[in-house]
Amino acid sequence: MIYLDYQATTPLAPEAREAMLPWLGGPGEPGFANPHSPHRYGRAAAAVVEVARAQVAALLPPGGRVVFTSGATEAINLALIGSGAKRLAVSAIEHAAVLDTARFLDPDVSVLPVGDDGLVNPDAALPEECGLVAVMQVNNEIGTVQPIADLARRAHDAGALFLCDAVQGAGKLAVPDSADLIALSAHKLYGPKGIGALWVRDGVELAPLIHGGGQEGGLRSGTLSPALCAGFGAAAALCTSLLETDQLHVEKLWTKALALFEGWTLNGSATERWYGNLNLRLPGLDVGRLLSDCRTVAFSAGSACASGSGRPSHVLRALGLSDRDSKTAIRIGFGRYTGDDELEQAAAAINAAARAQGVI
Repeated sequence: MIYLDYQATTPLAPEAREAMLPWLGGPGEPGFANPHSPHRYGRAAAAVVEVARAQVAALLPPGGRVVFTSGATEAINLALIGSGAKRLAVSAIEHAAVLDTARFLDPDVSVLPVGDDGLVNPDAALPEECGLVAVMQVNNEIGTVQPIADLARRAHDAGALFLCDAVQGAGKLAVPDSADLIALSAHKLYGPKGIGALWVRDGVELAPLIHGGGQEGGLRSGTLSPALCAGFGAAAALCTSLLETDQLHVEKLWTKALALFEGWTLNGSATERWYGNLNLRLPGLDVGRLLSDCRTVAFSAGSACASGSGRPSHVLRALGLSDRDSKTAIRIGFGRYTGDDELEQAAAAINAAARAQGVI
């Protein structure tokens, strides 16, 4: 199987796996300890958690703290609900974790439109008394990179906080250092599933979402997993050291992919984007049949987080595509562990399946 679904999840880095193993201990091994316990085993586990926190923090701006969560969805809920903001503004192409939570909090949430390139206009109108603006750094479906600095400045001028879902960009692109709140997920940067983080700028006050023992500075009660924290930290540290190498590798694959998929139409901006995301469409393509005919290649018909709903992508519709055209799109994602030969083989299989449908 050739794996080209990096936006859904990234492979676990071997270094992250190795960092986790000592903290999955059984009886007689100290790695099983509760990091909130006062004894020696507990203190050792707590130390690992704090090392991981520092490693994750190295991906983020100075002047803030990292709160570990179960993933980015919890981090986003903590930011949106915990901020206490009553009037919200979010982009039309946000992940469901932002859109659905915002609509729950503010049924009249202001939705900021995007152009046909998938970019939010920094001059888009904000609602009166807006308390929080949320715009993602990199879109999970089409890979567009938003003008976060300009959007955050606009939010601050209106007296609002700015939340950035940096799930797809963290560890791959420069940090959105103008945000007040930043959500991350370990499994999108070669770490384990089941852990994420919310970065909170100093001076920003949040109310806890989960109550109980008061862990994570009172913002997120519950026992932390030292193993998951260690894996997240190791993955983050690797992203820090390999940032330039990873970027060059992905840009090389992007250039190759454009040539391999000649004749397909790219969705979203060709320049303001993360180059590990290739969202393409062909008029008349039956994507369900394509997926069935390409069973040796793992890729997506859209966002894996909403797959199976049968609904057209809200992201592609926001770009102005019809429901029919939206349903002819595929998403190919690649990254650190993708080889040139794998991309070539996958493209050959996908193009052959599309030709069999008579759409190339």
